[in-house]
Amino acid sequence: MRKWIAGVLLVIGALLMMTACSTGEGKEKGELKKVVLDYAYYSPTSLALKEFGWAEEAFKEQGIEVEWILSHGSNKALEFLNSKSVDFGSTAGAAALIAKSNGSPIESVYIYSKPEWTALVTTGDSDNTSVEQLKGKKVAATLGTDPYIFLLRSLQEVGLSSKDLEIVNLQHSDGANALLTGQVEAWAGLDPHMAKVEIDSGANLFLRDHEKNTYGTLNVRSDFAEQHPEAVETVIEVYEKARKWVIENPEEAADILAKEAEMQLEVAQKSLERNDFSDPIPGLMQIKALTAAGEVLQSENVIKGNVDISKIVNEMIVDRYSKAVIE
Repeated sequence: MRKWIAGVLLVIGALLMMTACSTGEGKEKGELKKVVLDYAYYSPTSLALKEFGWAEEAFKEQGIEVEWILSHGSNKALEFLNSKSVDFGSTAGAAALIAKSNGSPIESVYIYSKPEWTALVTTGDSDNTSVEQLKGKKVAATLGTDPYIFLLRSLQEVGLSSKDLEIVNLQHSDGANALLTGQVEAWAGLDPHMAKVEIDSGANLFLRDHEKNTYGTLNVRSDFAEQHPEAVETVIEVYEKARKWVIENPEEAADILAKEAEMQLEVAQKSLERNDFSDPIPGLMQIKALTAAGEVLQSENVIKGNVDISKIVNEMIVDRYSKAVIE
């Protein structure tokens, strides 16, 4: 009898512990005390949003704090997402695709711009005028970002690959400096750094192709979206407010970019001009562009050969949050 009672007590105790754990998890899941957003010089919308405190206003009503973290490139934004340092990160679409193919649990829920933010750049006095001339030379690029992918796609179009030159992995600003100091002979550039060397040093954007620039995507961690869908919609609502403001106030938006990035106003204006803010809802256009980019990345073994590009892209592009709040 004593053994039977002891057994019953053990079972009851286990059930109580399971109930307590379940209740605790539910409470933890339901409570959101802080939302962490990134901002980036390559995302003017994020800068306007941060400047005016619209996210803070929206979440204050819900008793939620807002924190901001600067991303210096898509690779940094993705590092922050993977480490759960941010809940939302701003990247190029193709960079997010690489991360997704490697198992990063993220979703692209908003398009903050369609930019022409990358090109292949040389100094103004360089003899390099074509992609073919890069063969055997050093070219700076930030691995895993849109400029790097732009370089790979441009090489493939003329029958070359990354093996035909030496890619020097540098953060975007360091790549610009390496070009100007002669450490590399070309640079896969990114605005606003690219606009700066173009204006200040007469750099030559010798290869431009707007359609090879993948979209600027706002990505959220999948676990965060699952637990807090209403917060995702709130973030998109305030991003929409910022996007419309940037369209209506380009001069003021350039002022904010110049101040935040500590750059000349002329540089900020040129960088801003190369952004199209007209279509914020992710969908078919992004799927097509990212599928094309993914195929190139797979041919270069940046994305593993056994990855189903179409499946990954369709899992990553999520439109339901934007459609729920954008008219």
